[in-house]
Order: sequence, then structure tokens, then C-alpha cells
Amino acid sequence: MKPIALITGASSGIGMELARVFATHGHELVLVARRRDRLDGLAVEIAAAGRPRPTVLTVDLERREGATAIAAELAARDLEPAFVVNNAGFGLSGAAAALSRDEQLGMIDLNVRALTELSLMFIDRLARHRGGILNVASIAAFLPGPGMAVYYATKAYVLSFSEALHHELLDRGIRVTALAPGPVPTEFQARSQMQQLPAAARAVELPPDRVAQIGYDGLMRGKRVVVAGTGNKIALSLLRFVPNGLLLRLVDQRAGPARGE
Repeated sequence: MKPIALITGASSGIGMELARVFATHGHELVLVARRRDRLDGLAVEIAAAGRPRPTVLTVDLERREGATAIAAELAARDLEPAFVVNNAGFGLSGAAAALSRDEQLGMIDLNVRALTELSLMFIDRLARHRGGILNVASIAAFLPGPGMAVYYATKAYVLSFSEALHHELLDRGIRVTALAPGPVPTEFQARSQMQQLPAAARAVELPPDRVAQIGYDGLMRGKRVVVAGTGNKIALSLLRFVPNGLLLRLVDQRAGPARGE
């Protein structure tokens, strides 16, 4: 079976840039997202650059059968992952009690359940190719997140799970890396209905192509956790000295009526 890099959430933002980086480094790709037109456009672009045209799979990973559908499609095409990149995810801004419970549970399904299933589904194949898993977390993983409580919690799971899996799979030759970007100008902010970023957050923003390259390099070096950007590394090191009570107030994403109070 032909080895490929499987990339979820590849229709925009960091996922799209990760696809470009993997293609540039010679990996054949399978791109997964819900928006077929975006994936097809990216596949055409990569092929036009002289790389093998990626396989495109339109799958909604919020649905329980999503990961199984991906595995079936790969098997039918005689493809198997050497690398799995779990980038698909979204956030919601607002008080948890005021937001839709169904939407928040859907966030858990995508950010946590689907990521876990795809991380564990292809272990034997990853070991055969001495490949790896890149899970996209966030600097939110290191913080409490009032105003985006469920999103921050899902990213904390991604970080903890990825670190443990990194340790467990070392002796099988599988690299597992958690990528923790800070603010990135993508469609994420619009979908999550976040307020405008404060000046301090904008100061550590990185473009998605830079984040993708940092993530790829970290995975290939076998790094356990990669925080993208010097500014974010410094900010996280300083936040360790901030009391949690104050940190909760600093992080609070709620504003005005969105507080649900």
C-alpha cells in the first residue's frame, strides 16, 4: 500500500498550509475536510507545482462514522498513512451555559473524539513507515478559558493526550508532536465569533504558513511539544508566575451580552 500523509481540516488556515509544506517535502497527500471545492482547488495548486495530485476526501469528522469512512476510503485506494495530521477543529466564544450544548458537544466530537480515533486507528501503519502524528493544539491548552471554556478544555486534552502518546510510541519509532500555535489570522476567529484580538495578542500573531512550517519541522525532529513563535514561548513562561485567579480574569473571552449573566 502506498504511504501518504493524511491531513484533516485542510480546506483553510493552518491545515491548508500544512498540506503545502508536506507536499513541498515530497509527501503524497490525502486531504480531508467538508468543503470539496476548497480541497479540489488546493489539489490542483499542488499538482500544478509538479507534486503528485492529492487525494481529496469530503468527510464531516463531527459525525461518529467519519474516521471509519476515511479508513475505508484509504483501503479502497490502496493507501495507508505514514503520517496523520489532526488539524480539524473549531472553537466557540461565549459563556458555556449560554452557548448551544449541541454545538459544544460537536466541538468535543471534532476536537477530541475524532482526533483520538485517527491518532489510534493507524498505529501499525505508522510504525511500519516510522512516521508520525501531528496534533494541532493551541497555547489555549496551557490556560483556563472562561468565555471559551469547552474549546480551551479540548485543547488541554489534545496536549495531554499527545504528550502521553509521544512517550508510549517512542519504542515503536512513531513520532508524536503537539503543535501549540498562538493567535493566527485564519477563518477560526470568524467561526468562533471571537471579539477583536487585544494588542498584546496581535503582537505575537504568526501567519499560518509560518506555523505550519514550525509544526512540520518539530514533527520531523521528534519534538514532543512545539510552541509556535518566540513571543508565545515567552508569554507562556511568564504566565506560570501569574496566580490562577488573576489569569482567569485576563483570559476571559466574554464581552457584554455574550457573558450570559
